Amino acid sequence: MVERFPFLVPSWRDAIQVLIVAFVAYRALLFLVGTRALHILFGLLLLGVAYVAAVLLKFEMIAYLLGLVFTYGAFALLIVFQPELRSALSRLGQSRVMRFFYRGQALHVAEEVAEAADRLSRAGTGAIIAIEGEVGLGDYLASGTPITAKISADLLTTIFTPYSPLHDGAVLIRGDTIIGAGCILPLTQFPVEDKSLGTRHRAALGLSEETDALVLVVSEETSAISVARRGALERGVSVPRLLELLASEPFARLPATGLAPVRSNSGL
Repeated sequence: MVERFPFLVPSWRDAIQVLIVAFVAYRALLFLVGTRALHILFGLLLLGVAYVAAVLLKFEMIAYLLGLVFTYGAFALLIVFQPELRSALSRLGQSRVMRFFYRGQALHVAEEVAEAADRLSRAGTGAIIAIEGEVGLGDYLASGTPITAKISADLLTTIFTPYSPLHDGAVLIRGDTIIGAGCILPLTQFPVEDKSLGTRHRAALGLSEETDALVLVVSEETSAISVARRGALERGVSVPRLLELLASEPFARLPATGLAPVRSNSGL
């Protein structure tokens, strides 16, 4: 049996190839979780099942039409999945090794952002701050004002001061530098059940669906701090919890311990 069907006995090369393909498939699915692309993928799977059923049942017209969909649908997918493909290519171009050199600046960023959020929350000032992960946020700079300034709680608080020129929009952070202010972010593509969420929260969700950025929102109405990432919104975040989120993926370069204490806003 083995001699007639040698492929039944896998070699070490086969095992390595299976592991590589499984890992790539797992990472691809993990990347799609929480995005609209996952729903589109499920739709394509249903069309595939329908095509197989049509062929087995000899529904020639339906099989022919579905065949046309799969033949020319590849071009449509390039357009539909354009944001996801761009994000995936951006991730491939990023090196995790470089994170080792950013531990000091990440600690500084975490402290300054948390301090600014605490001040804005206590003052009841609305704000939205997006911290870049592996996927670049450069595409959103055109909608606002490019800035090159080191992060500080004083500067962030000043930017969001009511009636200032840049207060109505998002601040974009890359590493330890503010790269933009007054930027417009994409609104979420999914229906939001909680009608109390305003434009800032919907924009935070929208950006977190398209990128791996961590987006911080301070509500002008309730003074509560919320954090959006990976398409999910966590509300009522305290400053210690904010530091914890900054120390987690996709911001693995941030140290999980040793963060300097910041005033708690647990009373919000």
